[in-house]
Amino acid sequence: MTDLHPFIAGLPKAELHVHHVGSASPRIVAELAARHPDSKVPTDPEALTDYFTFTDFAHFIDVYLSVVDLVRTPEDVRLLTFEVARDMARQNIRYAELTITPYSSTRRGIDERAFMAAIEDARKSAEAEFGTLLRWCFDIPGEAGLVSAEETARLATTDGLRPEGLVSFGLGGPEIGVPRPQFKPFFDRARAAGLRSVPHAGETTGPQTIWDAINDLGAERIGHGTSSVQDPALLAHLAEHRIALEVCPTSNIATRAVATLDEHPIRQMVDAGVLVTINSDDPPMFGTDLNNEYAVAARLLGLDERGVAALAKNAVEASFLDPAGKARIAAEIDTYTDSWLAR
Repeated sequence: MTDLHPFIAGLPKAELHVHHVGSASPRIVAELAARHPDSKVPTDPEALTDYFTFTDFAHFIDVYLSVVDLVRTPEDVRLLTFEVARDMARQNIRYAELTITPYSSTRRGIDERAFMAAIEDARKSAEAEFGTLLRWCFDIPGEAGLVSAEETARLATTDGLRPEGLVSFGLGGPEIGVPRPQFKPFFDRARAAGLRSVPHAGETTGPQTIWDAINDLGAERIGHGTSSVQDPALLAHLAEHRIALEVCPTSNIATRAVATLDEHPIRQMVDAGVLVTINSDDPPMFGTDLNNEYAVAARLLGLDERGVAALAKNAVEASFLDPAGKARIAAEIDTYTDSWLAR
């Protein structure tokens, strides 16, 4: 098969499932760890490779939260956000919906208005400097329970506090022992305020979690959804209603949600007609980036350049970007692909 890495590297892309803290590069994590020496996180970027080797999903959550604890001031928030955008721009990511967990910062004492100002300043600066458009998904950390849900909903829906770039409302963290229906009142509030519903579901639990996310939380996209292939009726529902799956192949292997890449269910999803998007989740923690995830998906699906471009357009279609913005990036993808193939 043709090496698609050069094509993918230059391909304009959108990313819909990528976490704010989880996108911190080893350089930034090490810098934050050095600022806060009481942390157990290594200050040597090379040592982070071993630190980011996970035994299971629970271990991943434990390590992830240790990195979250490094973000303690508005200056930390601004640095992290701007540098994530810089890394995205290097990959030709034109648009990204970055999942942010504000509860993790406000409960650590960061002033909520200073937090909002930090992410918005970074967003506007990144657009001006790199041309990368950032939008926010505020997500509930499921492991922190209903208290965190109430706080996240308040931050996401309060006029004068809600940031301009906020477009959606999510739910992350562990699924086992964290049933989705209990979060319905908070998603109802967020949706009433005009936010779109994008919960994680079916990553480490079965299809019923995905049904719950659809029926109780009004999910318009599903984070991961790997277990959807266990239920043909669910796949048919996802396909019919164009409820996109935010697929993160390398993440699923790193957290042991899927045993091996060759066993990843992405082919079954695509064959069922589901709108599949490719994403990196927590890229430095999993030793990947969005370009690599497209290369992995291309191998698993047997795609050529036009097939990869079609995957990239799926993400644009499933995004919450305005119609003019969607048309602009889709046209960029087509122009780039035609030019590449005409060489």
